[in-house]
Amino acid sequence: MATFLKDLRDIYVVGAGWHRYQPLSETPYVALGLKAIRQSLADAAIAWPDVESSYIGTGRLGMAAGRAMLKHLGATGRPLVHIENASASGSAAFRHACIEVAAGIADVSLAIGVDKPAAVQRAYTKTGIDNLAEDAIVPFTHFALLTDEYAHEHGVNPEDIALVAVKNHRNGSLNPNAHRQQARTIAEILGGKPVSGTLTTLQCCPVGEGAAAVIIASGDAIKRLGIDAGRAIHITASAASSERAGLQSAADAAITKDTIADALRQAGLKPQNVDVLEVHDAFTVEELQYIEAMGFCEPGQAIHLLKEGAFNIGGQMAVSPSGGLIAMGHPLGPTGVGQIAELTMQLRGEAGVRQHKSAKIGLAHMVGTGAVCYAHVLQKP
Repeated sequence: MATFLKDLRDIYVVGAGWHRYQPLSETPYVALGLKAIRQSLADAAIAWPDVESSYIGTGRLGMAAGRAMLKHLGATGRPLVHIENASASGSAAFRHACIEVAAGIADVSLAIGVDKPAAVQRAYTKTGIDNLAEDAIVPFTHFALLTDEYAHEHGVNPEDIALVAVKNHRNGSLNPNAHRQQARTIAEILGGKPVSGTLTTLQCCPVGEGAAAVIIASGDAIKRLGIDAGRAIHITASAASSERAGLQSAADAAITKDTIADALRQAGLKPQNVDVLEVHDAFTVEELQYIEAMGFCEPGQAIHLLKEGAFNIGGQMAVSPSGGLIAMGHPLGPTGVGQIAELTMQLRGEAGVRQHKSAKIGLAHMVGTGAVCYAHVLQKP
C-alpha cells in the first residue's frame, strides 16, 4: 500500500528566495544560486547550519554543480543531492526534500534550482540504439500542431489561444523576478517573430538563467528554531509519474491528468478547491490542455473561461500569477522550485500586486522531457 505525505509527519515551506530569471549574463551560476539561498534563509529567519540536507536541481550546469556553490555558505558536512530531471529538475528536488523531512530523516532541508543556458546533448542521442523519429519534430513544431489540433477540435481560432500569453505577460509585468516584465496586447503577441504555425516567440517560454530556493521544515523544527508558524505553508501532497505505453501526441496532458488527480486525492481536494495554479505553460496551448486535464472544466471550455477572465488574478482560479513559464521564464533547474515559492507567497498573502484574494490552496504542476510529471499541493494552515 502506497504511503503519502499525509501519512507521515506534517511539513511546511518556511522560506523562499529567488535570483531573477533573466537572459544569459556574465553572472556566475554560483552567484545566482547563493542569492536565492540566502534570501530563503533570511525569509525563514534561520542560519545555514540549521539546514540538514540540500537537494539541487539543474539541467544544464554539469556534474556536481551544488558542491561548488554550497561551500561558499560554509562546509557543514551535511548531505547534498544533485537532481537532473529535464524541465522538472526543480520539482523533483523539492519532492525529495519533502520526503526526507516528512520521513523524519531531517528536520530542515533546502531545495534549490539554478541554471544557465548551455548546449546539452540529450542522452537518447547516445544510446547506440536506433530511435523511431524521436528527433523528427522539434518541440515548438509539436506544440504548434497541438495548437491547431485544439483549435480544430473545439472550434476556436488559434489566435484566441494566444490570449494565454496576454494574461501571463501581464502577470509577469508585475513580478520583479520574471524574465519578461512587459505587458503585451494580443496584437503584439500575434505580431511577434514567427516560430512555427501560429506560434510566435511571445507565445513560447524564454530559456534563460536564474535561481529559486525554498526551505522545508517539520513542525518540530519550527518550534525548535523559533520560525514564525504564521508564515509556514503546509505541504499536503506530492505526486509524480512518467509516461506509459500507448500514449500518443498529447502524452504530457495524459500524465498530467493522472498526476494531478493523484495529488488532489492525497490532499482530499477537488479541482474547484484550488485557488492558485502554477502550471507548465512552455507554450500557450499547454495551459489550456493542463487546466482541462486537471478536471477544472470540460474539454474545450478552458479557452472560454480564459476569455471571461476566470483565470486572471482575482478570478475563479489565478493561473500562473507569477507570469508562468511564458513570462516568468523557464531556466529549467529553478522553474519547479520557483513555482513553489510563488505559491508560498500567495498563500501567505505576501504576493503584493500579484496577490490573489483569499488564496488558501495552491497547486504546482511541471512536466519534463521523457516524459515525467510532478504535482504538489500547498495549503494555508
